[in-house]
Amino acid sequence: MKPLVLAACIFAMPAALLAQTTAPVIAPAKAVAKAPVAKSPAEIRRSALKAVEEVTPIDEDPNVKLTAEDLEMAKRVFVGTIPCELGNSVTITASNRRPGFFVVQTKGARFNMHPVESRTGALRLEDPKRGAMWLQLGNKSMLMSQKLGQRLADECMSPEQTTLADELKKNPRPGLLDAPVAAASAAASAPTAPK
Repeated sequence: MKPLVLAACIFAMPAALLAQTTAPVIAPAKAVAKAPVAKSPAEIRRSALKAVEEVTPIDEDPNVKLTAEDLEMAKRVFVGTIPCELGNSVTITASNRRPGFFVVQTKGARFNMHPVESRTGALRLEDPKRGAMWLQLGNKSMLMSQKLGQRLADECMSPEQTTLADELKKNPRPGLLDAPVAAASAAASAPTAPK
């Protein structure tokens, strides 16, 4: 009889263990409302600054005052949609509210820029708040993020810049270290004086 009871216990043991490990099916409970988590003062400040920035128009910065030279420089800025390399483009729009200011947009980025004097003679627009710069040369332009340390758009060319770039390919200008052509040919053809 003992072997029979022992065999019955061996067969009943897995069923008893399975019954203990299987969780009963319970109807899903209603979601419990979580109490709001208190934010730190830094988080509150960041969210408040973001909210203010979102409702403040981007082309309003009363701290920037443009000089007469800046306004003259602004007249030379190419406006419109300018195609760039890799299928990118930059759209430059003159501000309706303040002369000399521009809204510069590219994929996912929008900047309020104004002219800044450049020592090299290049036309330079900057957005000091967002750390961006638009550099317009004779044959190309580029949009750079000074905060990220990289170019957001490169090889941007308006129709005028494309014309100049083609002209420079056909007739390259001499470099700074190249001898002037007229002076070099005159020196070569000049007679040498007897000693």
